[in-house]
Amino acid sequence: MAEYFPGVSKIEFGGPKSKNPLEFKHYNADEVVAGKTMRDHLRFSVAYWHTFTNPLSDPFGVGTAKRPWDDGTTGVAGAINRVRGAFEFMEKLGVPFYAFHDRDVAPEGKTLKESHANLDAIAKVLKEEQARTGIKLLWGTANLFSNPRYMHGAATSPNFDAFAFAGAQVKKALEVTHELGGAGYTFWGGREGYSTLYNTDIKREIDHLGRFLHMAVDYKKQIGFQGTFYIEPKPKEPTKHQYDSDAAACLNFLRSYDLTSHFKLNIEANHATLAGHEMMHELEVAVAADALGSIDANTGDPMLGWDTDQFPTNIYLTAQCMLVILKMGGFSTGGINFDAKVRRESFEPIDLFHAHIGGMDAFARGLKIAHAIREDGRLAAFVAERYSSWNGDLARKVESGKATLADLEAYIAPKGEAAANPSGRQEMLENLINEFI
Repeated sequence: MAEYFPGVSKIEFGGPKSKNPLEFKHYNADEVVAGKTMRDHLRFSVAYWHTFTNPLSDPFGVGTAKRPWDDGTTGVAGAINRVRGAFEFMEKLGVPFYAFHDRDVAPEGKTLKESHANLDAIAKVLKEEQARTGIKLLWGTANLFSNPRYMHGAATSPNFDAFAFAGAQVKKALEVTHELGGAGYTFWGGREGYSTLYNTDIKREIDHLGRFLHMAVDYKKQIGFQGTFYIEPKPKEPTKHQYDSDAAACLNFLRSYDLTSHFKLNIEANHATLAGHEMMHELEVAVAADALGSIDANTGDPMLGWDTDQFPTNIYLTAQCMLVILKMGGFSTGGINFDAKVRRESFEPIDLFHAHIGGMDAFARGLKIAHAIREDGRLAAFVAERYSSWNGDLARKVESGKATLADLEAYIAPKGEAAANPSGRQEMLENLINEFI
């Protein structure tokens, strides 16, 4: 079998003092933090689409990527070469998971039948490589946005044939994900939204989306797939407005269509930015609803207003993510998927290693920082004290739904005025976080 990265050995932990760019400085897979190894806490996953199929093109220029498996071979044979190269990369990087869209791993055919056959052929090779390396599928999904048939949406398309094609494509992607032992399956509505309301029936489109997801739930049960279903929020781009615009919108949709027991959220950092939120906000909203399942780890450029999908290197960002994830007790089926791409100027194969090493080190540091903050206890103690007035009998009755407005009046009237508000101490808390970073 050809070796696609002959100059790279397995990436090892070199420690914080290492000057080797092909060693981890902070990610030590077997190091135990808060009762679990870093490997089990972080559950790193490589995104097949950005890492192995992205040509690094942009609206102003063709792709620049040089990939060792791109020798001119096309079709299924070329896709098989890519699979071999992908698993060599992931094995040398030492990640336990990967994620894919159906059209990333297998070429789309001229007909649905041909596309299914191509996916079956590649699934066989993926299964071989998973068995050889021990690398598992974090989640699969279907690309319901690239083909022109989905220009008006997939599950929300005004064209019923596009809706039907999307259903057939998801059915097959679910079967393959199940066959490969995927821990989950993600629905990302890349074009489930609108560009103008003049031609859009919002209620009908959202009703169709709800019905589509119920059909997916039914089929999941039919084939015995035990993985978690995820919805990934994104506010815009390519559409003006997408129905899964942020965590709160997704949760409202799931509640409205009686889907909350079947779905959790896959939160992406760059999507949070585009929605006008911090990543920590989106994670907290999901955790509050017991709906955080997995995350896509990347970041955006604050100077640019689109989905740049850069690798995460901001330690504040990773520490904030891990504070929330540790608070919820850690991942169960989800993980940290690097939905990120190297820059167009970083076109050599070795740049893929540099990018992932940096992201993995950043999250390893975030994990250790978050654990240290929780062990220190001052942040949690401050929050507990800030809400201490809610520990009284009447406050508890309010929280349990047993109090009335008359009860509140009877309580506050003798006081004449509410107790003075304490300071929020934001600057003090920011200083506290800085102690650990």
